[in-house]
Amino acid sequence: MRLHIIARGKIGRYPEADLVDRYLKRLTWPYKITELPDRGGTLPAAERNSRTVLLDEKGAQLSSMELARLMERWRDDGVSEIRFCLGAADGFDDADRAAADQLIAFGRATWPHLIARAMLAEQLYRATSILANHPYHREG
Repeated sequence: MRLHIIARGKIGRYPEADLVDRYLKRLTWPYKITELPDRGGTLPAAERNSRTVLLDEKGAQLSSMELARLMERWRDDGVSEIRFCLGAADGFDDADRAAADQLIAFGRATWPHLIARAMLAEQLYRATSILANHPYHREG
């Protein structure tokens, strides 16, 4: 199963890009990153049997274990790709939310887009580490 990050805005050479790279390079699962302009641009077509997750302030606040179990269930159900979408400054509209398979939020605070992308990369690494029984994640 491939993890696909679809993000509005270019990360460029900001320090946050180093964090994103650091965690994505550790992934053992296949992944892809698609950057779209802040406005406009077309979302890449969804693969058959994919799932779409929006990072959205109205989303569920999943623990790392809960995210890992969601990914595990979708993997075991034969999902080919999970699309993790980060919106522009104004986020997503109600139609986008209704079309998504899951909404998640990184707490109730508003996070800068580049920090949210780094947090997502870390959580994807953590979730895949949990599923591989790797010692990176510690419960307690």
